[in-house]
Amino acid sequence: MKLRLVSDEDRLWTGRLLEGLTDAHFKERLPRLLGAAGEGGGAMSDTDLMAGLRGLMFGDFLNTPAGSDSRQYRQLTDPSKLLTAVSDALAEMNAGSKRPMALVLFQFALEHVCRIARVIGTPGGHALLVGLGGSGRQSLTRLAAYMADMEVVQIEISKTYGQEEWHEDLRKLLKKAGEASKKVVFLFSDTQCRSESWVEDVSNLLNTGEVPNLLSPGDLAAMAETMRPRAKAAGRDTASKDAMAAFFLEEVRRNLHIVLSFSPVGDAFRERLRRFPSLVNCTTIDWFTAWPRDALHSVATNSLAGLVGVDDAVVRALPGVVVAFHEDVQALAGRFLAEQRRHYYVTPTSYLELLGSYKKLLGKRQDEVMSAKRRYEVGLEKLATTEESVAGMQAELTALQPQLEESGRETAAAMAEIAERSAEADKVKEVVQREEAAAAGEAAKVKAIKDECEADLAEALPALEAALRALDTLTKNDITEVKGMKSPPSGVKLVLEAVCILKGVKPVRLKDTNTGQMVDNYWEASKKMLMEDDFLGGLKRYDKDHIDPGVVKKIQAYVANPDFTPDKIQQASQAAYGLCCWVRAIELYDRVAKVVAPKRAALAEAEAQLATVMSALALKQAELKKVMDQLAALDRDLREKTARKESLEREVELCKVKLDRAQKLISGLGSEKTRWRDAAAALGRQYVALTGDVLLAAAQIAYLGPFTQGYRSEALRSWAACCTAAKIPCHEGFRLSTALGDPVKIRHWNICGLPKGLANKWIRALEKQAGLLAVKQSDPSFLRTLENAIQFGKPVLLENVGESLDASLEPLLTRAVFKQGGTACIKLGDAVVEYSEQFKLYITTKLRNPHYAPEVCTKVSLLNFSTTPEGLEDQLLQVLVAAERPDLEEEKNRLILAGAANKRRLKETEDEILRVLSSSSGNILEDEAAVNVLQASKVLADDIKAKQKVADETEAQIDTARQSA
Repeated sequence: MKLRLVSDEDRLWTGRLLEGLTDAHFKERLPRLLGAAGEGGGAMSDTDLMAGLRGLMFGDFLNTPAGSDSRQYRQLTDPSKLLTAVSDALAEMNAGSKRPMALVLFQFALEHVCRIARVIGTPGGHALLVGLGGSGRQSLTRLAAYMADMEVVQIEISKTYGQEEWHEDLRKLLKKAGEASKKVVFLFSDTQCRSESWVEDVSNLLNTGEVPNLLSPGDLAAMAETMRPRAKAAGRDTASKDAMAAFFLEEVRRNLHIVLSFSPVGDAFRERLRRFPSLVNCTTIDWFTAWPRDALHSVATNSLAGLVGVDDAVVRALPGVVVAFHEDVQALAGRFLAEQRRHYYVTPTSYLELLGSYKKLLGKRQDEVMSAKRRYEVGLEKLATTEESVAGMQAELTALQPQLEESGRETAAAMAEIAERSAEADKVKEVVQREEAAAAGEAAKVKAIKDECEADLAEALPALEAALRALDTLTKNDITEVKGMKSPPSGVKLVLEAVCILKGVKPVRLKDTNTGQMVDNYWEASKKMLMEDDFLGGLKRYDKDHIDPGVVKKIQAYVANPDFTPDKIQQASQAAYGLCCWVRAIELYDRVAKVVAPKRAALAEAEAQLATVMSALALKQAELKKVMDQLAALDRDLREKTARKESLEREVELCKVKLDRAQKLISGLGSEKTRWRDAAAALGRQYVALTGDVLLAAAQIAYLGPFTQGYRSEALRSWAACCTAAKIPCHEGFRLSTALGDPVKIRHWNICGLPKGLANKWIRALEKQAGLLAVKQSDPSFLRTLENAIQFGKPVLLENVGESLDASLEPLLTRAVFKQGGTACIKLGDAVVEYSEQFKLYITTKLRNPHYAPEVCTKVSLLNFSTTPEGLEDQLLQVLVAAERPDLEEEKNRLILAGAANKRRLKETEDEILRVLSSSSGNILEDEAAVNVLQASKVLADDIKAKQKVADETEAQIDTARQSA
C-alpha cells in the first residue's frame, strides 16, 4: 500500500500506523526491527522512521547459492553487498550490450531495483512506474530484468510505425512468452503511445493476458503444435483447441511481465487511469519521486571524489553546495510557473548533467588555464634569460678578440715555416726522383739479362723434367729385368754404358773372344751398378751443374749415335728407354748451361750494382720521408691553428648575432613583460577560482537555460553567495562568458546576430559555412535529410516544432550510439547510419510559451531565446539608423567585422609568440627562425593594436552619433 501513496505526509502516516500495529499485535517495537534510532525507549523521529522504512528491502538475487536454480527471497540487510551485487550485474550487462548504460547506483536507485525485481519476479506481476522523465525508470527496469534473467522487449517507433506494426509487435511478444515460454518484460512508455487504442490493448493484456482478435485461428493452431509436448508434460488435454488456447493464455500470464513507464505530468495520465482501471488494479505502482537530500548528497560525493587540483576541504564542501543548487532550482521552477506561467521540470538527469559537466569542464579549463599560465611563464623566463645573457655575451666578445688576434699571428707564422720547409723538401725530392730513375734503369737491365737466361734454360729444363718423369715410371722389377738379361740387346748395352760413364763407373777389362785382346766391358759393371739400393734416386739427384768436360765429350758421342734414340731403345727395353731419355736430357742441359753461365755472371754483377744503387736510394728516401713527416706535422699544426682561428671567428660572429637578436627580442617583447607577468598572475588566481566558477557555469548550463534573465541573475547571485559561504573559491560578479567563453568566438557569435537576432536567423548565419540543413517535422524527406546529415557531419536546424517531438528522434536525442564493425552507428527509424561526431542538431519553436514534458527536457538543452528589452531597443535603433543614416550603419557594420578580424588575428599572433617561446628548446638566441618569427609577430601585433585602437574610437563616435540620430 505504501508504494501507491504520492506524498511524504501520507507515507509518514502509514509508517506511524505500522509502528502502532507492530507494537499492538506482535509485541515488537518497530525501531528495533528497522535498526533505527529510538530503540532505547524514546520516540522515533519522522526522519529516522522514513529512512528505516526505505531501508527495508527484499530480493532473491543476493542470497542465491552458486549453481542453484532456486532463488531465495530474503531481506537484504547489508547495503554494501547489495550495491556490489547490483554494480556487478550492471557491469556484466554493459559488457554484452551495444548501448551500455551509465547508471549511478546509490540507495535510492537500489530501492527501485529491488521493487521492480520483486514485481517481475512474481508470476503475472506487472509494474506501473510513475515519475518524471529522466528519473531512471526504464534504465532500472532493464537492470532488474537482467538480474532476473529476463528479456526486455520494447517497441521501436519510426516515422511509419502505426497500428499494424503495433499489433505485429504484440503478436511477437505473445508468441515469445506463450509459445516459446520465455520470461519476457514488456517495457512500454507513454512517450511511445501514438494512439489511445494502444493503451487499451495494454490494459487488456494486464487484465486478461490477451488482446481480442489479435491472433488468428491459424496462429493459434501453429502455436498449439509447438506447445503440445509441453502441455502434455503438464497433464493438459492436447486434443482440444480450447484447452490448448487456455494453456497458451496461462503461459502468457506466467511469463509476460508488463512494466509501464508513465509520467504524472499533464491530464493524459489521469485520464488514462480513469478510462483503463486495469493500469492501476493489475499493476504494482512504484512512484519515482524527487530524490531525497541524502540521495543527492551521496551521488555528488561519489561523483566528485578525487577531483584533481582541488583542496580536500573544498571537495568535501562541494556535495552540499550542488545539493543546494538543485533544491534552489526546484523552488525557482515553482516560482517561474506561478509568476510567468512557464513550465520547467527539474529532474535527476539535470542533476547528473550538472555533476558530469562540472567534472568535464573543470578538467578542461584547468588544463587550458594552466597551459596558458605556463606559456606566459616560459615567455617571461626566456626574456629574463635573454636580458641576463646580454652582459655575459658582451664580456665574452671582449675576451674573444685578443684570442682571435693571437690565433691569427700563430697561423701566419705556421704558414711561413711550412713554406720554408716545403722548399727544402722539394730539393730533396728532386734528388730522390733522379736516383729513382737511375735505379729503374739498372733494374730494367738486370731484368733483361735474367729474362735471357731463363729463356735459354727453358729449352733444357723441360727435357730434363721429362726424363725425370720417365725415371719415375721405372720400378724395381724393370731394373731386375734388365739386370737378369743374359744376352742384352745392343741398345740396352749402349744406354747402360752411357749411364756408367756419367756416373763414373769404370768398365771391367775382359778378353775379347774374337780378337783375344783385352777390352772394356761395361755390362758387368752395369749389372753391379743396377744392384745399388738407390740406383734411381741417385740418377734423380745427379749433379748436372758440375759435369766433367771429358765425360761430356764421351756422352756426346753416344748422343750422336743414330741407335741412341729413345724410340729405338724403347723397342728393346722400357727400362732402357727411361735411362736413354735421362742421358740425353743431361747432355742437353750441360750444353745449354755452358751458354747461360756467362750470362748468369753478368746477371750477378748487374744485381750487385742494382743493390748498391737501391741502398743509396733508400738513404735518400729516408731523408725525404723525414722531411715530409716534419712537413706533415707542420701542416697538421697549421690546420689546428686555422680551425681554432675559424672557431674563434664563428664564436665572435655568433656572439655578435646573439647580441643583435637579444636586442631585437628585448626591444620587441620587453614591453610585454609587465602585461605577461600580470596575465600569469591573473591566470594563477583564475586557476584557484575555477573550482567555483566552473561549478556556477555547469549549474547555469544544466539548470538555467529555460529561465529568463532576471531569474538567472537571481539564481547566480544566490549560488555565488552559497559558494562563498562554503569557502569554495570563485570570482565576484561571475559571468558565464568570462568563465568558459572565448572572446574571439563570442565576437563571431555577435557578428552572426546573437544578442539581437532571432534564434533561427542566428543559427543560419552561424552554421552557414558548415552547410546547415534546415528541415521541419512535416517535411516528407525529414528522416532522409537527418540520415545524410548524421552520416556526413552536417549541422541540422529542425524548425517550428510543437510541444512534442517525433518519436523517431528518440535515439538521436538520447545519443543511442553503438559500435558496429568498429564504426559508430545510430539507428534512426528503420535505418542504421554511421554517426559523425561533427553532427549538430538545433531545434527551434515559434510557440510563445511551450510546455515541454520532462522526457523532452532531459534529452535536450533548453534555452529561452526570448528577446530582451535591451535586444529590442538595439534592433529598433538599428532599423532607425539604417533608414535615416545608412552611412553610419554601414560603417559600424564594417568596423564590427574589422574589429572581430583584428581581435582574432591579435589573439592568433600572441598565441604564436607564446608558442614559439615555449616550444623553443635551449637558448632561443641560437634559433634564428624563432627570433625572426617573434619579431615579425610583434610588428604585426603592434600594427593590429594601432588599427584596432582607431577602429574602437571610430566605433564609439558612431555609437554616439547613432544615439543622437
